[in-house]
Amino acid sequence: MSTITTRDGTEIFYKDWGSKDAQPIVFHHGWPLTADDWDAQMMFFLGEGYRVIAHDRRGHGRSTQTDTGNEMDTYAADVIELAAALDLRNAVHIGHSTGGGEVAHYVARAEAGRVAKAVLIGAVPPIMVKTEANPGGLPLEVFDGFRAATAANRAQFFVDVPTGPFYGFNRPGAKVSQGVIDNWWRQGMMGGIKAEYDCIKAFSETDFTEDLKAIDVPVLVMHGDDDQIVPYADSAPLAAALLKNGTLKTYEGLPHGMCTTHAEIINPDLLAFIRG
Repeated sequence: MSTITTRDGTEIFYKDWGSKDAQPIVFHHGWPLTADDWDAQMMFFLGEGYRVIAHDRRGHGRSTQTDTGNEMDTYAADVIELAAALDLRNAVHIGHSTGGGEVAHYVARAEAGRVAKAVLIGAVPPIMVKTEANPGGLPLEVFDGFRAATAANRAQFFVDVPTGPFYGFNRPGAKVSQGVIDNWWRQGMMGGIKAEYDCIKAFSETDFTEDLKAIDVPVLVMHGDDDQIVPYADSAPLAAALLKNGTLKTYEGLPHGMCTTHAEIINPDLLAFIRG
């Protein structure tokens, strides 16, 4: 397996496919998944001649099951180390859900020349939890419920999430894929429960407002308006408005996991943005 070892001794697993001379596209996965969640995008962009890279966030997948550092500052620092180790320049960083927060946090801190563009898909910025400054957010009790379910029986919780809201499989007429559900469960159970538990706070309570304001490169914000995990109204439009060079693209009726369920729609739109 390909790994880097960070300054605190954590091993970060990554995939790095394609010509090292090609423009790199780096994919950042959601909670509690792995680099494997990007299979449909990795294969598509590899076929289009890009260098494609995806890592397992610390505590997730094949990376070290860390009990510390499971928060956005360290996640971004890990990406900084990965980008340096692979000498990534002029890269496009694409993040889904929690990975979208990681992208915002990283791109705002990246060395000059490292990042060309970024994409936030069904992403958590600006901030998910309800606060005085974010009255449209989800109550803290929602995320307390996530923590309780993860701690009590994550094996069952990691069946319930993909079977229900993540892919919109709970909607009338939805085309349910048992393989997709099983693959979500497989990825979630590969990670460490402590890291996954901690990550709930990271994705729900981190305020990415200043990150979004600091980003200079073009950013595409893609979001399904039937996203039951990261509600549309309190995320994508607000994030796009904070960006200096942001473009909002809304997908009518599409779910949180639209990169998997509707890759035939999402991939060409990503390609158009990257080439544009």
